[in-house]
Amino acid sequence: MSVRKMKQPLILKPEELYPSMEIEAKRGRLEEAIANYKKHYGEESGGNVRLFSVPGRTEVSGNHTDHNCGKVLAASISLDIIAAVEPIEANKIVVKSEGFGESGVWLDNLDVVPEEKNTSEALIRGVAAGFSKAGYKIGGFKAYTTSDVLQGSGMSSSAAFEVMIGIILSHLYNNGLIDPQKIAKIAQKAENEYFGKPCGLLDQIACAVGGFIVIDFKDSGSPIIGKVASDTWNSFEHDLCIINTGGSHAGMNGEYAAIPQEMREIASYFGVENLRQIARKDIELNTNVLRDLYGDRAVLRALHFFEENNRVDKLIHALENNDFESFLKYINDSGGSSFKYLQNIYTSGEVKHQSLAVALNAAEYALGGKGACRVHGGGFAGTVQAFVPHDMLKVFKFNLERIFGVGSCYVLSVREHGCTEVELDFPL
Repeated sequence: MSVRKMKQPLILKPEELYPSMEIEAKRGRLEEAIANYKKHYGEESGGNVRLFSVPGRTEVSGNHTDHNCGKVLAASISLDIIAAVEPIEANKIVVKSEGFGESGVWLDNLDVVPEEKNTSEALIRGVAAGFSKAGYKIGGFKAYTTSDVLQGSGMSSSAAFEVMIGIILSHLYNNGLIDPQKIAKIAQKAENEYFGKPCGLLDQIACAVGGFIVIDFKDSGSPIIGKVASDTWNSFEHDLCIINTGGSHAGMNGEYAAIPQEMREIASYFGVENLRQIARKDIELNTNVLRDLYGDRAVLRALHFFEENNRVDKLIHALENNDFESFLKYINDSGGSSFKYLQNIYTSGEVKHQSLAVALNAAEYALGGKGACRVHGGGFAGTVQAFVPHDMLKVFKFNLERIFGVGSCYVLSVREHGCTEVELDFPL
């Protein structure tokens, strides 16, 4: 696969951004965002309104490898956050998100505010602080956002929100010239330091850059990003489905934090910071000592890292050689490793609630040995990913929605572009 630097268009027309079969619905969402902006902020608002879009993402493989400098295969998807925005003279960012209260942050104080942990205000303040520290201009704006990226779904609604604040600041005050990868890094730091969630960089990069991407985090400060042509996927006659099991990621920060912590504990035994700096053989030769020191789960999670990291390369090789059968096998292998070794399918304190395991069982049965399925995203709750043959999609959806409700099975398309301003091609 050729690795190249990607240049993001400054502004895109709706038809350049969304699939043709979805364009009318998406245009309706854009118009509705402006109407709701005016309704919320008053009819005198909206004269200089601008539109922005940031996609959600799907992780294809590389489950919990990024935080230990591993490799990930991911894609941005057609679900997105849309924001109607106007700059304001006040040194304040105000965001009204549909279905939630208004969040306001004065930009005179860009320090971490402990009371804001786990809030939208923390993300806004953190992104603004990152821009300021990097030498970029910041300023006030008011925004109304609407999103079809499911919260707590593994589609990275929080990362999309952070990147949205970044792309708005880039276009309003920096001529839209800030590299999407830089916005992603600022967004990640905001989530780590201001919001209080120890996430890696995968989510933010996938939302910011767009398309099918392979990310190698060996140098986490400057990850190598390569694109896979999305038309490769269209020839395989499978649909990408995300099944929402109804669970939420809320309150699970401790579960997520334990994964990188345990992996780094194993790495520390060898005097290094992360697992990418050692080899699987190191674990094999020291298994009993590591089990005694750090416990079996930490050892199993470390072993998952090495196999999952290698699987990303195998998946890319399969795609490049049009070997979709091997691709599907590696997807299933990834799911099995997450369940058995990474152990992020349910929480140990809530063994009665295993919605992801139920979804995986139902998906496997519905697929009847075809396609593939795996946990999607961070795990513990949320969503399952499946690759479903076109001719099985109707029955597959019926079987999964019979359990998890009508509309729980999303059929997605890959979006080529990441965060962007959207051209207004209709009157305000």
